[in-house]
Amino acid sequence: MPEFYPSIGEAVGAAMQHNIRLAYGGKAPGSDTPPQVRHLPHPSADPYSVRGMIARLTETATPHEVAGIIEEVNGALGALPQLTELVAAAADWTRARLTFESPHHNPTFETWTRLAAATRMLRDVHEELEVAGDMIAACPVQLSDPKYRDEVPALRTREPLSDVVGNDAVADNEPPASRNPEADRRRAARAPSPHAGTQRTAPSVGATSEQPTSALPPRSPRTR
Repeated sequence: MPEFYPSIGEAVGAAMQHNIRLAYGGKAPGSDTPPQVRHLPHPSADPYSVRGMIARLTETATPHEVAGIIEEVNGALGALPQLTELVAAAADWTRARLTFESPHHNPTFETWTRLAAATRMLRDVHEELEVAGDMIAACPVQLSDPKYRDEVPALRTREPLSDVVGNDAVADNEPPASRNPEADRRRAARAPSPHAGTQRTAPSVGATSEQPTSALPPRSPRTR
């Protein structure tokens, strides 16, 4: 049984199947497969995972912390180089199957073209993040007036699974040291609502930080 939901779509599908089984007395119609419960660990359990880095990258993070997170993403062993190599490997897999016998219909070549373009884009992103990482130190520590934020759009559109289904699904996996009384109070207040999993609350300064930087586990230095 997998330990994680690989995608939000599968998590939503599992929740729907669970509700159907409840409606039919614990068994979905036409299905003999017992329900499987899978839990997603709290982001603080692995602060260097992508979800963990997203949780650490709050509005109140210092420029030093943000630069470190960008380095974790963009460094030699970071998520972005690995993703780039993954897409490049898929392009090379397609390349090994290329033929040019039909000049008017070559879907394999079209597939390779798109994967090659995606690889080039990811390499461009790597270069942009290298420059941005060096410029983060010049950003101010204090927050600006909220009126200026309306001048530019917010870019984050996809949220980690724990943001969507709420913290209740991952509370059992959260280390006790990272528990926050204010976050626990908000979690308890959301519990009776059937729509708690889709509501978002404005985090306070005390509740937005998962762990102080000094409490993070040691990480070997990375080079670009």
